[in-house]
Amino acid sequence: MTFLFHPLPLLIPPSSYTAMLLNNGHAHAHRRLHPSSPTKERLRHSQPMHIKAVRCLQEAHQLRPASMPAIPNPFPELCSPAGSPVLSPIQASHNHVIKVWSEDGAGKVVEIPSDMTARDVCQLLVYKSHCVDDNAWTLVEHHPILGLERCLEDHELVVQVQASMSSDSKFLFRKNYAKYEFFRNPLNFFPEQMVAWCQESDGSIPQSQLLQNFLNSSSCPEIQGYLHLKEPGRRSWKKLYMFLRRSGLYYSTKGTSKEPRHLQLLSDLEDSNIFTVITGKKLHNAPTDYQFCIRPSKVRGDCKELKMLSAEDEQSRTCWMTAFRLLKHGIVLYQNYNVPHQRKSSLSPFSAPVRSVSENSLVAMDFSGRTGRVIDNPVEAQSAALEEGQTWRKRGQRMNVLTSASPLHPSSLSTVIHRTQVWFHGRIIREEAHKMMIQQGQVDGLFLLRDSQSNPRAFVLTLCHHQKIKHFQILPCEEDGQAFFSLDDGATKFTDLIHLVEFYQLNRGVLPCKLKHPCTAVAL
Repeated sequence: MTFLFHPLPLLIPPSSYTAMLLNNGHAHAHRRLHPSSPTKERLRHSQPMHIKAVRCLQEAHQLRPASMPAIPNPFPELCSPAGSPVLSPIQASHNHVIKVWSEDGAGKVVEIPSDMTARDVCQLLVYKSHCVDDNAWTLVEHHPILGLERCLEDHELVVQVQASMSSDSKFLFRKNYAKYEFFRNPLNFFPEQMVAWCQESDGSIPQSQLLQNFLNSSSCPEIQGYLHLKEPGRRSWKKLYMFLRRSGLYYSTKGTSKEPRHLQLLSDLEDSNIFTVITGKKLHNAPTDYQFCIRPSKVRGDCKELKMLSAEDEQSRTCWMTAFRLLKHGIVLYQNYNVPHQRKSSLSPFSAPVRSVSENSLVAMDFSGRTGRVIDNPVEAQSAALEEGQTWRKRGQRMNVLTSASPLHPSSLSTVIHRTQVWFHGRIIREEAHKMMIQQGQVDGLFLLRDSQSNPRAFVLTLCHHQKIKHFQILPCEEDGQAFFSLDDGATKFTDLIHLVEFYQLNRGVLPCKLKHPCTAVAL
């Protein structure tokens, strides 16, 4: 209820009304100064009148625009609810927060948009962690309770994958050299006895033809062979002959028959992903150590929907898993493989500039005089290189003498300098070295060095060749009072392990293959 004191202008003459307005608030003082003023008789006290609140609001709304000056608004966009940060409603952010873990147990929180792929996240982490970008970094979907993990494809959206993960699952940042190795050496990944198309043809199959058939949707080969399937709800396994096609994974109910009436669909490829089982064969009572699993994409933590499989050896397991990826994604995998090669000319936003120098642009220089000169004679250049090498060798011997065992120098530089390298992992056991090699892809040339468990003065080179992990002991030897390291009982000697690794990266020597890919563990 609103009460206003209105002066009733209809009963008061204009002159008196004006005088009353001029004397507003000072009527009593005016009467004391002028007691005989005629205006006093004509004034009437204000009377309370009932005015509806709606009427007051309407009048105020009608009078307000007329009383305001006509000044143009210099910021019209701020007065509209759509453009004003105050008037507009708060919009939800389209960015999502994920946490990525490294192999040393450290985690890093990253805010990414909803359309960011796994490759982009890896590029971002490489940039933030100051790693060497060799296109081998991957984002791993890890499920510790189920004992499963898989490498995300480069084109997969990370936010969508995170939506299908349970609360205990997490992302790992790791290297995987075998991600696209089958494009370089397909015959090592697809044995002829497992590819039906290779068995029907006579003679060897060219690598380009084999991959072309896998990427071709019309004529696609199928993978066949025996697999152990875990029976649902039981710990027993059953050996079945299976076929992997683009339409799905089938098993034969009658031996090795391919007739449609004998084939039973086990799992499709469209709505499923293939995982590696990392818990070992004891947990599931598996017949072999080479387990893998097919898991529906929309299932979070239900073990009943998992299809547990076990292969006879590592090569057959790699063949099944690689063929699953190729048949599911097809040409998209080949496009992901070509993206790093296409970006060589253009600089990536998350990579540091790399300057490549061609060997043809290098020239021999002589800096023995006051000014340098170019050595044009190749014989003179070769002799200068030999002389420079001998000078560095003598300098290295002097450094070994200066840093030999003494109270001030308890160990020489050659015995500790290798600990700064990414391929050296210190005192880890053989099983841990095996695990790291398997996680980062068992490709030819993947290697690491570690301390020997049996000989405290020796080291061990762990090398992968033909998907088999082998170990070579590096023994110390002594000649003319100087310590060396050797892999071949002293036939080839090196002053430190860095020289040894660099030599076998260029020469195979006694090893089955050259050292190509260092097995590293990055710290985020």
